[in-house]
Amino acid sequence: MKSRTTRPSNTPIPVPPIGVTLLEQLFDQSPDVTFFVKDVDGRYLSANDSLAIRHGLKHKSQVIGKRPSDICPGDLGRIPSEQDAAVIRTGRPLLNHLELHWYQPHKPGWCLTTKLPIHAADGAIAGVIGISRDVRVPIEPDEIPPNFAAAITAMEQNLDDPITPALLALRSKLSQPRLARLTKRLFGLTPSHFITKTRLTAAARLLRETNRTVAEIALACGFYDHSAFTRAFRAATGVTPTEFRG
Repeated sequence: MKSRTTRPSNTPIPVPPIGVTLLEQLFDQSPDVTFFVKDVDGRYLSANDSLAIRHGLKHKSQVIGKRPSDICPGDLGRIPSEQDAAVIRTGRPLLNHLELHWYQPHKPGWCLTTKLPIHAADGAIAGVIGISRDVRVPIEPDEIPPNFAAAITAMEQNLDDPITPALLALRSKLSQPRLARLTKRLFGLTPSHFITKTRLTAAARLLRETNRTVAEIALACGFYDHSAFTRAFRAATGVTPTEFRG
């Protein structure tokens, strides 16, 4: 009987490369995540179902060969295209970037976006691969500790009240490590990111729905320095508060 050849235990088993198609199929099962691959000109080579749905398209094939600015009007298409160009030009990744997205039909939502440069065999940058993940997924109400929920409600109702992760933990009657684990599980954010997201979400709504000045909105949302508010808003949305208001 012919014996079967076995691989020595200390010899690594070769892992086949993961193709883009397989990644696309994987992310098709993740409705809270958009997945994409783009060429050196920022045009989609691959995308998952969620990306198409968020742009109000019937099928992901409709984005292939197009740039974000081709399928999404205004700043919400321009900003991702500019991000792609920056990653390709500099080779620097964009990691867990907190930004405001608009879902069809124009429903605001927050995402954490990561974009990585794709390097060709000769080292040249050949494109971008990335994901954009919702910062909050559906959860059952009883998963949130009552004191934490009360602290969050109080913060949302009193955004001009200075609050830090330490103070939020105290009001939630949680240790700071426990608070960090909770905000990460529920929102996918650190406590600091969560506080900033809450303030900027309220600011975006006030900019769209009221005639209050930018300075007034900054104060109402807990930013005691107009410049700090503008920097934080631009970092999250890619535009200044005045530009966002249009």
